[in-house]
Amino acid sequence: MSDDTAAKQAVLNRLRRAQGQLAGVIAMVEAERDCRDVVTQLAAVSRALDRAGFKIVASRMRECMTAPDDSGTPQLNEQELEKLFLSLA
Repeated sequence: MSDDTAAKQAVLNRLRRAQGQLAGVIAMVEAERDCRDVVTQLAAVSRALDRAGFKIVASRMRECMTAPDDSGTPQLNEQELEKLFLSLA
């Protein structure tokens, strides 16, 4: 498995985990579970999504800054990448 394939699989696994956790949160709200339990699970979903985002940025950083888009320019410059990264925080 290549590094790109492994990174993609790791991201997909994290997103699927977050999807399952979110389904659990929805079920908890529907069942009127204790708010502390709901918030705890919601925080877990948020962390899972953050980790997936960080993994995407970390694994694709070099490509985003060097690989040209259809017009021949890099996909992102340093400032755009920094802004994207900070939006996850």
